[in-house]
Amino acid sequence: MRDVTPLPDLLHGRAHTGPVRERRPVYVDLLPPCNAGCPAGENIQAWLSHTQAGRHEQAWRQLVADNPLPAIHGRVCYHPCESVCNRANLDSAVSIHSVERFLGDLALEQGWQFDAPSTSSGKRVLVIGAGPSGLSAAYHLARLGHEVEIRDSGAEPGGMMRYGIPAYRLPRDVLAGELARIEALGVRMTSDHLVEDLVAERQEGGFDAVFVAVGAHLSKRVDIPARDAGRIVDAVAFLRSVASGDQPVLGRRVAVYGGGNTAMDAARVARRLGADEAMIVYRRTREQMPAHLEEAEDAEREGVRINWLRTITAFDGPELQVELMELDESGYPQPTGRFETLAADTVILALGQESDTAFLREVPGVEIERDGTVHVSSTFETGCPGLFAGGDMVPSERTVTVGVGHGKKAALHIDAWLRSAAAASAPKHPEATFDKLHLWYFGDAARRMQPELPAAERIADFGEVLGGLSAEEAVYEASRCLACGNCFECDGCLGACPEDAVIKLGEGHRYKFDYDRCTGCAVCFEQCPVHAIDMVAEL
Repeated sequence: MRDVTPLPDLLHGRAHTGPVRERRPVYVDLLPPCNAGCPAGENIQAWLSHTQAGRHEQAWRQLVADNPLPAIHGRVCYHPCESVCNRANLDSAVSIHSVERFLGDLALEQGWQFDAPSTSSGKRVLVIGAGPSGLSAAYHLARLGHEVEIRDSGAEPGGMMRYGIPAYRLPRDVLAGELARIEALGVRMTSDHLVEDLVAERQEGGFDAVFVAVGAHLSKRVDIPARDAGRIVDAVAFLRSVASGDQPVLGRRVAVYGGGNTAMDAARVARRLGADEAMIVYRRTREQMPAHLEEAEDAEREGVRINWLRTITAFDGPELQVELMELDESGYPQPTGRFETLAADTVILALGQESDTAFLREVPGVEIERDGTVHVSSTFETGCPGLFAGGDMVPSERTVTVGVGHGKKAALHIDAWLRSAAAASAPKHPEATFDKLHLWYFGDAARRMQPELPAAERIADFGEVLGGLSAEEAVYEASRCLACGNCFECDGCLGACPEDAVIKLGEGHRYKFDYDRCTGCAVCFEQCPVHAIDMVAEL
């Protein structure tokens, strides 16, 4: 919600209401749906407000109070905030992700740095894993004054952001810039370090607490009868090798088995490596695929063909045998006994990933679920005191944004644990749903679209597909925000009140009611476009 000076509590203490009024108006702050829908816990409405006013650095600082990776998120987040944006009921959702990218890119261009912590706690925290969750936790812990070291098995930090997301979606200079800023905050990053005995590392390093956030780097396997098993590769290893600079030889025709985002990326990367044909084989329907719709649409625009309701039964390159499937009454795919032969030189398996949590099995108190994930409490703590976990390795949706949110929440609980206190948790306001708004104030305003490369040009290299907004476009897009549930000082109540009972307090301080004048007519409530006014019964 917007960053404004809180109004005094006007509900308490009965004023001279007179015999007419049964209800009185009060100013309220409701929870915007975008804020409620953000897994990273961003105060989206606040930084959109600053952007709209041209206060770009203030907007960025508001944003990074919750999320240290805005230039990355503006590119790879699947923006669930936009799927709940009230503006979509009016014309189209605010392009929140593109404004976030604008702010993140501007910060890198201008060299803005995080504010250093004001004090040092004297506590040391070890973070295992340099992916989004580990980086987020390290950042928030450092800002809270703790000494933090990240240890990661990869050659360079970034986790799946570096080794799983191709450069055409996340340029490596953007990733490097965001990571360098976290290091400048004082976070120590140690790469090429595989943790095998966590208890020993914690003791030897004198760490007071540990946060474990290893990504899902292990591919699920399936046995496919094949004459040359060397032509069957797993998607994670394939994407990692390409991200490391290798150029795998795939042949002219590549089949990817799976229906998730990793499958889409693998097929698109194959096209960029020179495959004339790249196809996806998926055993369910388009509606059932785990990949986000925009990922599938981008793949198809780049010439990737998706074979729905198919499962691979044998591979004898260049022939790939698939069986046709059909859905039963419960929507589960069943074999039909009908087969097709497709052409493929290489098969890439993209059937899902798991985290390697084996190194935690000997840690006292740690409970490993059947699927390999780690059981944690609501505070992200495992059964081992001082050992916390988050990101891909705990039961949750596996996205960059969810991981960053886990890191932030875990950092707050780790900080509280180190201080032998309970983490503060402010109650949430009621949500400002669309039916609460009075949208007479807002007219149609078309969404600004990000520029993108034509499909034919995309597959020529790994250059970024999607461009960013200009400063003018970002300000315009931010101005499309409806300010749901929070006063933005439109003066509507001031002008509508027939009794002059609304008093303007000055820019940034909003208004108050003179209840000696107010008759409770509710005109102010009825005209408030964003439901920043409620009518309550007299005490």
